Amino acid sequence: MNKNILSICDLSSEEILSILDLATYIKDPFNFSDSKTQLRGKILGMIFQKPSTRTRVSFETAILQLGGNAINLSFNDLQLSRGESIEDTSRTLSLYLDCIVARVFSHNDIEKLSRHSTVPVINGLSDLFHPCQILSDMLTILEHKNKLRDITLAYIGDGNNVCNDLLLACSKLGINIRVATPRGFEPLNWVIDVAKDECKKNKSTVLITTDPFEAIKEVDVIYTDTFISIGKEEEKEKRDYIFLPNYQINDRLVEHAKSDYIFMHCLPAKRGKEVTAEIIDGPHSVVWTQAENRLHVQKALLVKLLDKEFIE
Repeated sequence: MNKNILSICDLSSEEILSILDLATYIKDPFNFSDSKTQLRGKILGMIFQKPSTRTRVSFETAILQLGGNAINLSFNDLQLSRGESIEDTSRTLSLYLDCIVARVFSHNDIEKLSRHSTVPVINGLSDLFHPCQILSDMLTILEHKNKLRDITLAYIGDGNNVCNDLLLACSKLGINIRVATPRGFEPLNWVIDVAKDECKKNKSTVLITTDPFEAIKEVDVIYTDTFISIGKEEEKEKRDYIFLPNYQINDRLVEHAKSDYIFMHCLPAKRGKEVTAEIIDGPHSVVWTQAENRLHVQKALLVKLLDKEFIE
């Protein structure tokens, strides 16, 4: 497996499935005792330029429950805040740590961090990608639908970091994916191209549209995210005007999905904006399973990157 996990691009379909298999094993409480000392002595450094709930807590809990330790580092904790380069920070941290998780504003920063690190670097979210979230999403779909191939997923909303990695993961795993966004808010063009190529190999489909009703017709999974990602707060009024009400997940829209659809959201959610309370708190919602699965997937990632038995 690639030393650094900066996006789903860094993982093959076989590697994704292997992570999901291990996460499923670790999640079973009967197997918990097997992993309590698996990463004894390993130190995880966590750098956060942005706020975090699920990523920070799940990674710290994961390394602790595997027998290791975590060091939390905000931007202001490091000499980065006084002008030290990312390159020099990366070289230094590599001397002390076994793995680095970083949540950054610019994906370019985490690429620099990984290039100069001698230990694995995991993207805990950047402006372009969110691979850890998407891996837990794939585990959630597998648990609720008992398969991945031939599932159809509709992502409706902003073509953001979550959408980019969702396109990559679905196309690699044989999931049909439809993305509905307003014009000007589409996912990255090169990501769409890669997803289309992967879909050809896996005999699945990808659709990019501006019509949420076209995207949601007879789907198994409905996915959305906030319209206003971290760093886009100054665009709130503009985005509300563009996205609402057409791209809100509500009763009128979901009636076009399959009757047993599941609803997904990576959280945090803004009820009454991208989704109504009736949907996210209703019987089709699996958002809390998604949140829980962050922990199990994080454990699987850390084991595969740091346990010598899993390192090729």
